[in-house]
Amino acid sequence: MVSLSVLLGVFSAAAGTWMATAEGNTAELGAAALVLPNAPAGAGGSSGTELAGGQVQTTTPGQPAAPTASAPAPATSSEAPTPSETSSAPQPTTSEAPPPSTKPAARVAPSTTAQVVALVNDERAKAGCAPLTEESHVTKAAQDYSDLMSAENFFSHTSPDGTTFDQRIKNAGYSKPGAENIARGQTSAAQVMDSWMNSPGHRANILNCTLKKIGVGVTTAGWYWVQDFGY
Repeated sequence: MVSLSVLLGVFSAAAGTWMATAEGNTAELGAAALVLPNAPAGAGGSSGTELAGGQVQTTTPGQPAAPTASAPAPATSSEAPTPSETSSAPQPTTSEAPPPSTKPAARVAPSTTAQVVALVNDERAKAGCAPLTEESHVTKAAQDYSDLMSAENFFSHTSPDGTTFDQRIKNAGYSKPGAENIARGQTSAAQVMDSWMNSPGHRANILNCTLKKIGVGVTTAGWYWVQDFGY
């Protein structure tokens, strides 16, 4: 089992600072980050098999979401069996075209990031939160950051140049940043979601009913994961 250390960031409104506390777990996570709706830029914290702290904005719970539809079962082949080469029976001929198959087409597996979004919305539905929708600018912020952490071999909500998650989301073109979860080392959508859901700070970001948008990035060189959220 991979060793996991968790660093949770907690924003103190009185002191205006982020306080970090360490705790043990079976996966490695970073701190979770959160920004308040009207907080100044750069006020976020950090969280990630490492989890880095998740960053989020606090608000009142939203309306419960309708349950998500279950995925269709995998389709079987629509091809008819070919006649046996050893059969002595003549094959009937007809001028009519065969009837169209009523079987569903084979379903293509969703991407890893789409799996994460689906798992997030499954958890939100259980908690009575509306589903998050993917937003292209938020997705770009998340993917660019997972690529950057992989390329420069660091793991933090704050990039080497001092840019925080909320600034990165705004720089990517989305004006209402909300939160960020990061992780390192998990090799599947299910594994990283299990790590996040078993970390209080990251779980709180995922189940924050006031958040509306999500973007997910993953870079397999080192397995860096980023969830960015927006209002």
